[in-house]
Amino acid sequence: MIIALALASAIAFGAGDFCGGAASRRVDDLRVLLVSLPAGLLLLLVVAMFGGPWHAAALGWGALSGIAGGAGLLVFYRALAMGPMSVVAPVSGLMAAVVPAAVGIARGDRLSLTAIAGIVLCLLAVCFVSIERGGGPVRLTGGPVLAVVAGSSFGLFFVIVHLGDDGTLWPLAASKAAGLGVVLVVAVLARRGPLPLIRNRGALGIALLAGVLDVLGNALYVFAARAGALSIAGVLSSLYPASTVLLARLVYGERLRPIQRLGLAIAVVGVSLVTTG
Repeated sequence: MIIALALASAIAFGAGDFCGGAASRRVDDLRVLLVSLPAGLLLLLVVAMFGGPWHAAALGWGALSGIAGGAGLLVFYRALAMGPMSVVAPVSGLMAAVVPAAVGIARGDRLSLTAIAGIVLCLLAVCFVSIERGGGPVRLTGGPVLAVVAGSSFGLFFVIVHLGDDGTLWPLAASKAAGLGVVLVVAVLARRGPLPLIRNRGALGIALLAGVLDVLGNALYVFAARAGALSIAGVLSSLYPASTVLLARLVYGERLRPIQRLGLAIAVVGVSLVTTG
């Protein structure tokens, strides 16, 4: 069950990223976030009301995970702006997978050698699938360093939201609320005047869908981590770039680079090993 839930989480995350990217082709990233995050939060609040009462400690863990995730998102966009994207994307993806894997193993996840080999291959696949075309020299003071920070923040989100899991979706709702708060604070500080809104109906619809898919991915990840080892759930959920590049291939006709095809093949082998292990 954990394999299916974690892979479904990766698909939802990847589809959400694709929709967010598609909306960002029409309006700027900040406008997309200011629509997708509230949409996801509203959906979570509605669903959480049918899942049991909230607990203060769990909400605290959830809010802390949201701060980590929101900060990671902002740092990630900054890293992409500094580039090169061909380094930033795989580095952040790798760190997002490594952190929960390391914490899960440190907390006592018992994995077979076959499962460990599969996790290593999945980590490699995340890097290969995420690689995009990019130019410019790689400077250790620029995008790559911020990519490590962003990816680590994403990984911490995976870990902390799992620590706060109380069997309901209230911690995840608190996480989204805190993440939205981080983005709003930065938006207010970075801009003068009213916050930007999306007036393009097409972009608005896609941004809303991105928020729904992101919440779905988060919920499926919580269920996956609840069903089994955190190390496996975190790594498999981090395979989301695979579904993003496949959707780009289907919708926009973007050609997969040889390194990305290799990454997809490695991902299949890695998932197979994790499943059999």
